Amino acid sequence: MSQRELVVLGTASQVPTKQRNHNGYLLRWDAEGVLFDPGEGTQRQMTYAGVSATDITRIAITHFHGDHSLGLAGVVQRINLDQVPHAVDVCFPASGAEYYDRLVNATSYYRRAELRPRPIDRSGPVEFPGAPFEVTAVPLAHPVDTFGYRLTEPPGRRILPDRLRSFGLSGPVITRLQQAGRIEISGRTVTLDEVSEPRPGQSFAFVMDTRLCDGVHELAADTDMLVIEATFLDADAHLAAEYGHLTAGQAARVAADARTRTLVLTHFSQRYRDLSAHLAEAREHFAGTIHIATDLARIPLPPRR
Repeated sequence: MSQRELVVLGTASQVPTKQRNHNGYLLRWDAEGVLFDPGEGTQRQMTYAGVSATDITRIAITHFHGDHSLGLAGVVQRINLDQVPHAVDVCFPASGAEYYDRLVNATSYYRRAELRPRPIDRSGPVEFPGAPFEVTAVPLAHPVDTFGYRLTEPPGRRILPDRLRSFGLSGPVITRLQQAGRIEISGRTVTLDEVSEPRPGQSFAFVMDTRLCDGVHELAADTDMLVIEATFLDADAHLAAEYGHLTAGQAARVAADARTRTLVLTHFSQRYRDLSAHLAEAREHFAGTIHIATDLARIPLPPRR
């Protein structure tokens, strides 16, 4: 059975706490592992979470503030130390290429793995060869160049067992039908459309440090899971606006307008030790499933629509 889940490695904003490591999120998507925003301490959190370097197939950095990128140096060196056999794509804002180079070359180590940098300088598709999903980057509103990411699985078809039985189909012939789209059997043609129905692909959005902007809504629209920062509460909305962040209430209103199914709030300011108010504030606006992210939590993507 395929596995699709978010492994939370850290949930703090600028300052980590005793309860919250700096950012880090691994999206398991079947055989893919997309590591988002590896902040300081991500490599150690991976050990606690049971995530190995070989699990990482892609890395996506939203922006080059330390809490979202300082862990890249350690993760990259671990990828090389463990001699990860597959190439690892790394996407990041092109304006931060200098910081990317510094982090990847922070110290001396043996280069035993292939990193493929994918700098981004505009809204649009990200080149991730061989990925089973489409990746789109969208600019956000923060003091430095910042991009959010959306993963969208192409639509497919769901085989209907009762339709198969009605045509007397079983065994290897079903595989041939799926591959060819039609088969000849007992003197008649059976098409894939006759024994299946459309299956929407799943979608996931990752929205970090940003004020409210069009990009936030574009990324979140109709997602199965939205991972979004909720640095402040509405009572501190003036701080959120000043520093380029969102409140729990704002994030929840975005999710409600976007018709997202599962909302994951994270990136919490150190001023909030207790996050119950974040949950209460979000529930005022969003009726779907809400998770207040905690370090080392595993949050499954919802079942297919």
